[in-house]
Amino acid sequence: MNLTDRDFWLKYWENKKNLALKVNEKYILSAYLKRFKKENSIKNAIEIGGFPGYYSIYLKKWLNVDTTLLDYVIHPKVLDEVLSVNNMSKKDITLIETDLFNYQPTKKYDLVMSVGVIEHFDDTKNIIEMHTKFMDDNGVLFINIPNFTGFNGWLQKTFDPEIYAVHNISSMNIDLLKGICEELNLKNITVEYYGGFMMWLENLHTKHVLFRALFKIIWFVLKVISKLIPIESKTFSPYINIVAYK
Repeated sequence: MNLTDRDFWLKYWENKKNLALKVNEKYILSAYLKRFKKENSIKNAIEIGGFPGYYSIYLKKWLNVDTTLLDYVIHPKVLDEVLSVNNMSKKDITLIETDLFNYQPTKKYDLVMSVGVIEHFDDTKNIIEMHTKFMDDNGVLFINIPNFTGFNGWLQKTFDPEIYAVHNISSMNIDLLKGICEELNLKNITVEYYGGFMMWLENLHTKHVLFRALFKIIWFVLKVISKLIPIESKTFSPYINIVAYK
């Protein structure tokens, strides 16, 4: 079962501010994408559930990869704004607006990736299997999801329960994810916590000014500590990354 629907995402993107982000060469997760390009000779890629397409833009703009963006909702106005600020247009990226579960791939890809997608579904194995259907022989699967099993998860659950509720927290389990990849006959599987300390709230701008000030102080102190002691862990890392091969 999906934990979100089309209306949820339409309202989400229409209410989201500052989406026209300029994607630079050191965009988050870029080190992974550069490595895949170099080691696996990536020529084409698909970003599943990736609207507004930051990684599709990155792959095309900085790595010259033929990129497809597939999502259930592609908001035309938002997409135009994001592409424009990156000096790109819709002709630079292939767009597929569809329900992933009712779509039969017509093409296979060297790289299949998603960021912040699989945790919105109850059946984690099923949604990962949907990704593998797009993989070419020797293709790379790269999935990034938030880690809400530590400090940041407590923050979301306590101060933004509506957003927390549309995430499948049980999917954020390294052993579970590795086991699913093994069951799907993927190879060279790596599942790991990623990133130093980070905390965020979708609705921070709606909170009282004193709360926002305290939030920033806590963020700053813990960020400094994480820089001095850079340990990726279940407690403080903001993400989980999955890398696997066909």
